Amino acid sequence: MKVKVTTLDNKAAGDITLADDVFAVAPRADIVARVVNWQLAKRRAGTHKVKSRGEIARTTAKMYRQKGTGNARHGPRSVVQFRGGGVVHGPVVRDHGYALPKKVRKLGLKSALSAKAADGKIIVVDELKAGGKDAMKTAALKAKLVKLGAENALIIGGAELDDNIVKAASNLPFVDVLPQQGINVYDILRRDVLVLSKDAAAHLEERLK
Repeated sequence: MKVKVTTLDNKAAGDITLADDVFAVAPRADIVARVVNWQLAKRRAGTHKVKSRGEIARTTAKMYRQKGTGNARHGPRSVVQFRGGGVVHGPVVRDHGYALPKKVRKLGLKSALSAKAADGKIIVVDELKAGGKDAMKTAALKAKLVKLGAENALIIGGAELDDNIVKAASNLPFVDVLPQQGINVYDILRRDVLVLSKDAAAHLEERLK
């Protein structure tokens, strides 16, 4: 598929042909959902923790004698049915991540890219560099993105990002900037437009073929 290439100033910069087997596959919503769930599970901290009966700082002595009191038979007060006792089957520190086949992850990324391409939400720019005296100004970058129609966008640069672009975009709440190796399904879906540099597009084709 042929896509127009533009500059950050929204000026024509030629055309580029994107591989159909990466940017024009039939999107699989079920695969995309699996990949997103896998990503979010890996991000979970898993630091939740409650104390079990053996970790409660209480005496282990029996509350009262076994017989003759008229009360139910009990041992120490650290048991789960008493206030201040342990918690049974509560959460413990653990890793929520799990394995997902590489083929599924690759198909999920292809599906997300193809869905954006089908909706006309992919913009290819020749390079992601900011120059001039206002290079580090957020207002300047915002104005460029408004011209491109990418106020809500995920911007994917090359292997190394321009520091000026990163600093300027850090103050824009609906703009994310990632290097080409950091592109992922979740961040593609959470933004309206996907802005790719030519280097990033070539990297994706090589990575996903």
